[in-house]
Amino acid sequence: MMEPWQWDETVWRGKVNKVRAGRSLKPKSWKNGARCAVALSFDSDHETNELRDGGESIGRMSQGQYGNRVGIPRILKTLSDNDIKATFFVPAVVGLLYPDEQSRVIAEGHEIGLHGWIHELNTKVPPENERDLHFRAADALEKITGVRPVGMRTPSWDFSQVTLKIQRELGLLYDSSLMADDDPYEIVEDGEPTGIVELPVEWIRDDAVYFNMNRFTAHRPYTPPTAVLDIFRREFDRAYEEGGLFLLTMHPHVIGYRSRITILEELIRHIRGRDDVWFATHADIAAYAAEGLKA
Repeated sequence: MMEPWQWDETVWRGKVNKVRAGRSLKPKSWKNGARCAVALSFDSDHETNELRDGGESIGRMSQGQYGNRVGIPRILKTLSDNDIKATFFVPAVVGLLYPDEQSRVIAEGHEIGLHGWIHELNTKVPPENERDLHFRAADALEKITGVRPVGMRTPSWDFSQVTLKIQRELGLLYDSSLMADDDPYEIVEDGEPTGIVELPVEWIRDDAVYFNMNRFTAHRPYTPPTAVLDIFRREFDRAYEEGGLFLLTMHPHVIGYRSRITILEELIRHIRGRDDVWFATHADIAAYAAEGLKA
């Protein structure tokens, strides 16, 4: 096997160009003339954070259950109190464990998107199995909710060499796993525009990196809620200045705690201080951005 320093130009260019950001789909203004679009999302991983690695820790699975038992109800109440629609990315196994949760999410007007089968890492799964898992996940969530998902966030934002091909086969409107911009763009595969909208993520705008910990490893980050709120608020403020997209990734088993749900509540109050902001699901924002593909 060749070392990277031994690759010729065709090899490293091919790797770089496999999946790229194409034309920007940031509109001149958002729906109804809004200056900024706000996409709140929640990755409902629950017990699959433990299950995907073959783990059997009762403690870690109880933390996952907290996401369903406490986190989701608190989040849905906050969204309802503020008349905001959001997107929930759900592993199929979580959907099967908690079908009533998914039915409630849909009944309250929110979106459910694909998030793998058991929160598996796509790069660790053989291509033929990855395809099967994504299609099975789409079928399972559609059966549970009555709505077929139109978007995907890959588990842990792990994108394999065939993930985009599978998304195209699924006929998805958008992906929300990549990081090449702050604002929506069209994904390009091997130099070919795909028509799929990317709604970019970033670890800066993810609650888990500030709070997750594993007591058996050195993975023990902790940032005070006030500091996380400040980071999120600064990200929104600049998105608003630039007339762009503010997309935030949260997890029910992370943000749902008493001292942390206040981050979401106070952030919403801050954003509501602007009159010209559009809160919407990922699907609605992607559909609006996709209008740029027709131009």
